[in-house]
Amino acid sequence: MNRVDRRVQKSQEAIKNALIELMSEKKFDHITIQDISDRANVGRRTIYDHYMDKYDLLEKLIEGHINELRKLCESMADLDFAQGNLIWFEYFERNYLFFSTMLASKGASMFRNYFLTFVIEELEEEVNVKEGLNQGLNKELVLRFFGAAIVEIVEAWITNGLSEPTEVVAEQLGNLLDRNLI
Repeated sequence: MNRVDRRVQKSQEAIKNALIELMSEKKFDHITIQDISDRANVGRRTIYDHYMDKYDLLEKLIEGHINELRKLCESMADLDFAQGNLIWFEYFERNYLFFSTMLASKGASMFRNYFLTFVIEELEEEVNVKEGLNQGLNKELVLRFFGAAIVEIVEAWITNGLSEPTEVVAEQLGNLLDRNLI
């Protein structure tokens, strides 16, 4: 990576971090490009070189984390739910400010929708309605049920609605999924 690429990458990281920090302080609708520029210590022009507006910035930020979660899912395809969940929850922990801000912010309902859609997509291959516990059930209903449950558990854990340690939440959620989807 050359020097210019590093500067671009550093600017983009500063801009993304500035947006997350600002969203933890005030509603997304009240954040301006100037606010982001000031917090990131970059010019407004630099922001517009990379993003159309604050909505584009937010969308790219969310997509980046969803893509990272997707890569994690691909890398843990051979693991059971409990082991895989631990990897997920460790990622949530490392990126706590992002996830806590996205799940607590009223202005970021877009994230919850992206996250739910992603979880449902990841569960699709795991849900069997032809045999086993879920035989005869509507697949879409089962997917939405478990997808919503996972998103709710993650949200409750991140926003301190669940006080259990990472390993405990990941293992117990994994056990519930293993019992009910296989």
